[in-house]
Amino acid sequence: MSAGHSHGPSADEAATAPDFRRKLGIAFALVFSIVLAQGVGAWITGSLALLVDVVHSLTDSIGLLVALVAAILMVRPSDKRRTWGFRRIEVLAALGQALLLAGVSVYALVEAVQRWSNPPEVAGAELLIFGVVALALNVAAALVLASSRGANFNMRAAFLEVLMDALGTLAVIVSAVLIMTTGFQRADTIAAVAIALMIIPRAVLLIRETTHVLMEFTPAGLDLDQVRAHILAIDHVREVHDLHASTVATGLPTLSAHIVLDDECFEDGHAPQILETVRHCVAEHFHIEHATFQLETGFHRDHEPPDIRHP
Repeated sequence: MSAGHSHGPSADEAATAPDFRRKLGIAFALVFSIVLAQGVGAWITGSLALLVDVVHSLTDSIGLLVALVAAILMVRPSDKRRTWGFRRIEVLAALGQALLLAGVSVYALVEAVQRWSNPPEVAGAELLIFGVVALALNVAAALVLASSRGANFNMRAAFLEVLMDALGTLAVIVSAVLIMTTGFQRADTIAAVAIALMIIPRAVLLIRETTHVLMEFTPAGLDLDQVRAHILAIDHVREVHDLHASTVATGLPTLSAHIVLDDECFEDGHAPQILETVRHCVAEHFHIEHATFQLETGFHRDHEPPDIRHP
């Protein structure tokens, strides 16, 4: 006996789900405009800081595009061919962004070392103009997303993408002001290093988190020993094995387990009640709604193939 949940929204749930597509579309257009403006600015001014921030903005715009695609797909009901839909697109895209961010950050640090001894001439006034334009667009995008940033993981991530990009743009503006007022050309190199150092921890974290999801490691913060202990504490539960947990996408952890019950539970029809108790326990204490449990007798457990028996 086993039970699980549908892995996507029903047609009714999809129809009534909050729709953030318009806000995400506007934010994406604004941030992608930053990419275009900063790209032209980096070419005109020769600024390393602005070049690094271009890639930063590009990855943020990709993140917003992924969030927009996720918002579109989240309102579509699941079907028999795509039980998870395209939920993992965000994981693959995030891994690609993280690798790009890490690569550009390393390039910026290497280039900064070379530029430090012989800093190139950077057009401070033009750099300031492009920095201010980019910051204004960032602020506009942040204002569009701010009111909905707590709605779900998707919207929160999108808001943080814009906020992080604004911080990088602010560093560009500060360097432009220093170049204009003091003639200190190394300010651009320092700003590039500051942006790279700000990006690297985020890139490393993204690589680690996405790799954990793709490798189907246990979700962060979930202790399977505690899960097992909670289930074993339920009356008539004799053993829990083949206990697995993984993450499909942001905010979507899954759990599966084989649960051995007293034989009498199957004889008197009590097993379905225990199944519901287990599901409620896991949802209440560990916030996992997508769980699949196989209820079995000791005889069935003893005759399972050895290669699928896990602690």
